[in-house]
Amino acid sequence: MAQSSSPVSGVADRYAQSLFELALDENSLETVESELDSFEGLIRDNADFRRLVESPAFSSDEQLRAIAAIVVEVGASPLTSNFLKVVAANRRLFVLPSMIRRFRELTAEHRGEVEVEVTSAHPLDEGQRSALSEAVSSYAGKTVTMRETVDSAILGGLIVKIGSRQIDTSLRSKLNSLKLALKEVG
Repeated sequence: MAQSSSPVSGVADRYAQSLFELALDENSLETVESELDSFEGLIRDNADFRRLVESPAFSSDEQLRAIAAIVVEVGASPLTSNFLKVVAANRRLFVLPSMIRRFRELTAEHRGEVEVEVTSAHPLDEGQRSALSEAVSSYAGKTVTMRETVDSAILGGLIVKIGSRQIDTSLRSKLNSLKLALKEVG
């Protein structure tokens, strides 16, 4: 994987790598991954939790107390609980979404999988999903795990992200290209 020059991605990589190694040692990759997925959903769906994670207005102690209460409430495993507490104590909660993404990449790589993000204008049916998964699997040479999102703004087509590579066949992109070409002609 190419190294990013962003300090945030470096922090996310280090924390995720450490958590991955600990989870691997404890044979708890699936548990930790599932719990982190839940916390990612909490960040996305709960405005108060998102504010706690993103806002620099909260002190380290406030973040730590809140995280400690949340991990008890959700019944997180000791490894996930301790990880989140360390992240909060070190005032790195704002990087948590990137840490979760990187941890997911590491676990997928460990299992010989590639994670693919697919954005479509409408939900894919089972046949489309299967065909896309097969095509990406033959391209990548790995088992495919797809994360799908629907964005009607792309109008049609797909946007497929495999690692740092993006294939954009959306109608919106094609229309924008046509618009630029027409401006150059006129």
